[in-house]
This record gives sequence, C-alpha cells and structure tokens, in this order.
Amino acid sequence: MVPLIIAVVVVVLLVVMFVGIYNSLVRLRNQVDNAWSQIDVQLKRRHDLIPNLVETAKAYMTHERETFEKITEARSKALGAKSIAEASKAEGELTEALSKFMMVVENYPELKANQNFLALQEALTSTENKIAFARQSYNDQVLFYNNQLQMFPSNIIAGMFNFTKRDYFEIENEAERSVPQVKF
Repeated sequence: MVPLIIAVVVVVLLVVMFVGIYNSLVRLRNQVDNAWSQIDVQLKRRHDLIPNLVETAKAYMTHERETFEKITEARSKALGAKSIAEASKAEGELTEALSKFMMVVENYPELKANQNFLALQEALTSTENKIAFARQSYNDQVLFYNNQLQMFPSNIIAGMFNFTKRDYFEIENEAERSVPQVKF
C-alpha cells in the first residue's frame, strides 16, 4: 500500500511540475508577443508622423527630392515587413533615411523655426525614445523566453508542444550603430 501511495504522490508531483512548466512557457510566449505589439504600436505612430514631417518640410526644401524619396521608400519597406528580422532591417533603413533628412534640415533655418515642423520633430523624437524602450523590453522578454526554452526540464516540454525560439529585434545597419555627429 505504501509503495502505491508513493507512486501516486510522485505522479501527482510530476503532473503539477509539468503543468507549471507548460504554463510558464505559455506566459513567457505571451509576454514576448505583448512586447512585440508594444514596439508595433510605436512603429505605427512613427510611420504616421513621417508623412506629416515630410509634407511640412517639402514646402521649404524644394531641391531635396531624393531625400524625400528615400524616406518614403524606407517607410514603405517598414510597413510591409512580415517578420521581426525584416522589420529590424527595414526600421534600420528608415532610421538612416530620417537621420540624413534631419541633417539636410540643418540647411533650412526657416524650416527649423516653423512651429509645425518643430512639433512634428519633437513628436518623432519622443516616439524614437519610446521605440528604443520598447525594443529593450521586447529583447528582455525574448531573452527570458529563449532561456526557458533551452533549460532543463522545460526544454523537453517546449519540444513536445512546439514552442519555438524567438528572434531579437536587432539593429541591422551599421549607420544606426554609429554615434551621430551633432554640429551647431
């Protein structure tokens, strides 16, 4: 009788451990998805601000057509990204195009003084800060999730239920890694 009770207790403990690990993996996966959606919200805001910023600048910057085209093209790529890797690459290109745009703006003092442009520029700067924070949060969640997928015994349960590793939101382009030059 005692061996049967011990066997039942061991089975119950294993089931409780199994359910706990599975639920932990589901919670972590959902946290990763939520963190990605937070990035997505900020990227949407960024994508919505860019056309307004460009339109405001166009009135002043009649000779900068190539700059506007690069921003528009990069924004289109970013909006069309299907995976995190594609989004990372496209957002890097968009950041580079926006950086070049902001450098060109320096040549137009009347644009820099325009209140609409200043408000849009401040909104974009604020959004960029929120994107950076959301990226950091997302990558932290991915780290926790991927660690759990690789650690024993959760790696066994993750394999049984097809939990897959998630990609980090990384900077794809070297220009974004470099320190910007600010000149007055």
